[in-house]
Amino acid sequence: MDNLMAISSSMSAGMFQQREKVSDLEQAAEQFEALFIQQLLKQARSAKLADDILGSEAGDTYTEMLDQERAKHMSVTMDLGIADALIGQFGNAAPKPSGK
Repeated sequence: MDNLMAISSSMSAGMFQQREKVSDLEQAAEQFEALFIQQLLKQARSAKLADDILGSEAGDTYTEMLDQERAKHMSVTMDLGIADALIGQFGNAAPKPSGK
């Protein structure tokens, strides 16, 4: 009976680690999507036609931070499919837990 408990606890630990890996993959995919959106916003902002008269380095830093937060929010609320594609591609590479 003790051997069965040892096997059971090791299997549950392995399944927990597998679920944790999937959760980590989902978080990494969402962060990558946010980074992608942030780059889009940065490139769009750099295409401005003229410099702002009241612009400053502090204002630029604030704008970059604001774009970063907007990108995080947009990656959660919008579905671009980038995170789903990454999860689909790299999720298949992870070993599946056995159904025993």
